[in-house]
Amino acid sequence: MIYKPYGTTGKKCSVLGFGGMRFKDIDDQDICVQMMVEAAKGGVNYFDTAPGYFGVKSETVFGAGFKELRGLGLPFYSATKTFASTETAIRKEIEAQLKRLGLEAIDFYHVWCIIDLKTWEERKKNGVITTFRKLKEEGLIKHICVSSHLIGDQIKELLNEEVFEGVLFGYSAYNFSIREKAFETISQRNLGCVVMNPLGGGIIPQNPEIFDFIKYRKDQSVVEAALHFLFSHERITTALVGFGNLTEVREALHAVKTYTGVDEAHIRRIRDSFREAFLDLCTGCQYCDHCPEKIPVPKLMDAYNHYKLQGKKEAALDRLKWHWNIPPSEAGRCTECGQCEEACTQHLPIIKRLKEIAALAPSK
Repeated sequence: MIYKPYGTTGKKCSVLGFGGMRFKDIDDQDICVQMMVEAAKGGVNYFDTAPGYFGVKSETVFGAGFKELRGLGLPFYSATKTFASTETAIRKEIEAQLKRLGLEAIDFYHVWCIIDLKTWEERKKNGVITTFRKLKEEGLIKHICVSSHLIGDQIKELLNEEVFEGVLFGYSAYNFSIREKAFETISQRNLGCVVMNPLGGGIIPQNPEIFDFIKYRKDQSVVEAALHFLFSHERITTALVGFGNLTEVREALHAVKTYTGVDEAHIRRIRDSFREAFLDLCTGCQYCDHCPEKIPVPKLMDAYNHYKLQGKKEAALDRLKWHWNIPPSEAGRCTECGQCEEACTQHLPIIKRLKEIAALAPSK
């Protein structure tokens, strides 16, 4: 395993991190814990979850996993998050989190999901920074971090808050250009940097032919190539993969073993080959999954990705039928309330895309 310094914290984190958002069967605690153990035995020491992943089930699974890791003498760092911003709410949340995780302190605690600067200012007024500082002084958290979906100059403005020691944001071989500016501040302030959705929420491995340009060896898989692209970035501490099963854990660990460095010429080729169309693909974060009409928006957006990538309606229809087992007419139930677009961390035109999907439905 490769380890990199997490900013100025003195901690060294594995270049591959374990994300607790995408377990295939969260109710099978034994297999979930087995996945964590396998990752830790492979050298992974950064484990990230949140109270909104499968409700609180992910944190509960992590608690069982951390107990097992301690028993085996395997080192780990814990990372989780909170949406709360008032002191009362944050303290109530972290008390429950520490209990679920079986910890006395959380290593990397994140102000969760900053999607616009207006919301950030409101959370500051509510006392989020003051409270986080108190929690650190009290030893309940060790490092103050932020999870952000901002892009461009906005993320630079957020990261200039002197309180933060590290940041978590989405970054991969297909959407790197929208968050490149973040690295200017990350470098200037020497922040720890963890990137999520390194495989584009599954888009990259599901479309190996389209993403073939990121490979620099013929025998390489696109998963290896996508992770190697991130491993080679000097300012990225950890690439956080949301694992679904043991096979995915082993595949990612294999990518670490096969990593021998990526030359700068290949990185330039990836950047030069990058297509503008990749900028507006849904990364599958699922924050839009609270439709008042119970429309499965994330699944429909996943199908739209396939439609956009392959340029034919059959790609979306096949995805909906064989992968999700839902008809395109589901998209036609949209009332255009706008709640999904407000929640979208990428500011995608979801309503417009739902209309396009609905229009793909075969004529009766």
